[in-house]
Amino acid sequence: MKIVLQRVSQASVTVEGQIVGQIGPGLLVLFGVEKEDTESQLDYFVGKLLKLRVFYDEQGKMNRSVQDINGGLLIVSQFTLAGECRKGNRPGFDNAKAPDEAKRLYNRFVEKLREASTLTIETGLFGAHMDVALINDGPVTFILEQ
Repeated sequence: MKIVLQRVSQASVTVEGQIVGQIGPGLLVLFGVEKEDTESQLDYFVGKLLKLRVFYDEQGKMNRSVQDINGGLLIVSQFTLAGECRKGNRPGFDNAKAPDEAKRLYNRFVEKLREASTLTIETGLFGAHMDVALINDGPVTFILEQ
């Protein structure tokens, strides 16, 4: 699994002209699933995402988590995170999880986040062409892998 998280002042996902998910201050989370990934990895990512201290405290240090600031989470599936770009000029997606299984893991990830937190959790629409808008706060962007 690969996650790209971006600290945002706001973010939204639009599908066919309709906003399907939006948050104010918080984290935009791009979620990618690879062939070898299993549900057992989700707890690690849920814990890391909720506890990672990427928001500033009063002294200007990154000491606060998304939970500490009562921020929002916008979770967006992104199979291209499993893309391989080392060879040639066209990305290869052989390492991406099959769509039905990737969707199951994505949905389970969102469920686990909702079970573990009272934060506002919004999502994109799995498998849809999405327009993702964000204001990256910082910019602050991290990649989480396991």
